[in-house]
Amino acid sequence: MRPAAVQSAMMQYPGQNGTPINAYLSHPEKPGRYPGVIVIMEAFGLNDHIKDVARRFAAEGYVALAPDMYTREGSPDPSNINDVIRVMFSVADSQAMADLDSGAVYLKSRADSNGKVGAIGFCSGGRYTLMFGCTSKNLDAAADSAGGFIIQDEHTPQRPVSPIDMVPNLSCPLLGLFGEEDPNPSPAHADRLEAELKKHGKAYEFRMYPNAGHAFFADYRPSYRPVAAQDMWHRVLTFYGKHLSA
Repeated sequence: MRPAAVQSAMMQYPGQNGTPINAYLSHPEKPGRYPGVIVIMEAFGLNDHIKDVARRFAAEGYVALAPDMYTREGSPDPSNINDVIRVMFSVADSQAMADLDSGAVYLKSRADSNGKVGAIGFCSGGRYTLMFGCTSKNLDAAADSAGGFIIQDEHTPQRPVSPIDMVPNLSCPLLGLFGEEDPNPSPAHADRLEAELKKHGKAYEFRMYPNAGHAFFADYRPSYRPVAAQDMWHRVLTFYGKHLSA
């Protein structure tokens, strides 16, 4: 089946406390009812790669929303890792979860919605995806790609709870996608997450990729691993096909 023609543009939707959240929206041109997917960015921000991922989902028959999680704070300089880390850690988890939940509500309210919404996040966005599945009742499937800092040594006002401690509240199926060479999340952390999922009887699927580390799906970075990335894309589409069909 040929990919669908898509329409894409920057837009805004109401986030926490009604704040307009900048986002990239991509959807099939053909009228119909489609599942939604929230594409959650890496720490570097809403860049061309994340927009491309949104367009790829739209071509597969999804309404894809990629929020700028730094709408209020302003995007960091992607070439300055210290600036990236500073901005990433300044965003309160409660704010991020409210903005993402509002994004799910927005997608479900659209005339072209089939009533189902999934989320996929990469790196820091993977962490958000796990938390999103544990804090929202508006999410029907969550895909976590290399979400780091799921086990926190320190807690701050911005990050008061470790994501792994939220697992008892997970309310949708989770797809975990990890690399054996990734230090954060390490294979040990992925194993710990799986143990918690099993302990609490949660629906999940995991894949640990050999010869892959952090950000193996990011085709604009040296960390990109095409074999793992292609397999991951197929698994995500299969996972969403199972859980987001009307």
